Amino acid sequence: MTGLFAFAVPYLKRLAIAAAVLIVLGGLGGFFVMLSGIVPIKASSGHWAITEAILDAAKRRSVATHTLGMKVPPLDRPGMVIVGAGQYGFACEPCHGSPAVKQPRVAARMTPRPPDLRDVSLSYAPDELFYIVKHGIKFTGMPAWPSRHRDDEVWSMVAFLRELPAMDAKTYEDLTGRAIARDDQLPMEDMLGPAADLRPAITQNCARCHGVDGRGRGPGALPRLAGQRWEYIAGSLEAYARGERHSGIMEPVAANLGADEMQAIARYYAALPPVDEAAGAVDAMLIQQGREIAERGAPERLVPACNECHGPGTERNPNYPRLAGQHADYIAQQLGLFKGDRRGGTAYRRIMLKFAGQLTAEQVEAVAAYYASLREP
Repeated sequence: MTGLFAFAVPYLKRLAIAAAVLIVLGGLGGFFVMLSGIVPIKASSGHWAITEAILDAAKRRSVATHTLGMKVPPLDRPGMVIVGAGQYGFACEPCHGSPAVKQPRVAARMTPRPPDLRDVSLSYAPDELFYIVKHGIKFTGMPAWPSRHRDDEVWSMVAFLRELPAMDAKTYEDLTGRAIARDDQLPMEDMLGPAADLRPAITQNCARCHGVDGRGRGPGALPRLAGQRWEYIAGSLEAYARGERHSGIMEPVAANLGADEMQAIARYYAALPPVDEAAGAVDAMLIQQGREIAERGAPERLVPACNECHGPGTERNPNYPRLAGQHADYIAQQLGLFKGDRRGGTAYRRIMLKFAGQLTAEQVEAVAAYYASLREP
């Protein structure tokens, strides 16, 4: 046995040296081939079938590995599909097409070609879709989500992509708000004053999610802007544009707006009549619990009264938002983002970072229900 081992060691050493030499020579050969410039990089020829298969297999294995143990939240929460649809219509349709629009020819000539997501979205598990949407894919045209702080928005896109394969053109246009943008009419256009020529900034950007009436599309996922303080709206748009308030949806939109457009949008929505419809069925006891916190705070948790800043009937600072009539789900979502320090915003956000983190989940739900029940600015 000892003799066999003594014979094998030199052989294995020679084999290892030969393998190393081949690797070095192969690397040098590849380096010189690259320097020669003979390797085509033109997108017009596409990939070889074997190259495409290898790249696809590598992509899927990487995604599967990096999503091991990922927890998928419920994807049927109210409004999630509408939030995802709005962003898809803005950012994804130009490359991937949609039930209402064929894939544009420019995108169709990319290498690799962006897939029709109606055909492939269900071939990925929800956690895999989340990973791709959030992080993008290198060496393709697939970008990462614009904000790394808003996983909730990414999950909304996943919820939409899971519904996309069964969607017809009308459903798609309804969800994305395309008809609102196409109508290009405002109920109170005179509120724009001399900035009336900025109407498209509202109808084609804001109204698709927030509505031309400022009531917010969808059941609570998108905020109501009607009757909101214009200083708060303008300040939020500026914070989005600077990347200081986090949102993969709002940051790109706000970054494309000029100062005049932001002011026009803010003043238009602030001038709209606030919400006046009756609140839905909500537990009266829960509303009362929220009222107590809003009016007296939660001293045991060092939380002051919410009404001192957010009303109703308080005008302490026009940069603080009015909450009366706002969707309960949206208020609760924003408080959750503050608790996790994932919201960002203007300089005043530091106040909410301090207090929101002190509230329990039950207190957040109660405060949100109380403000949603109010019908005065």
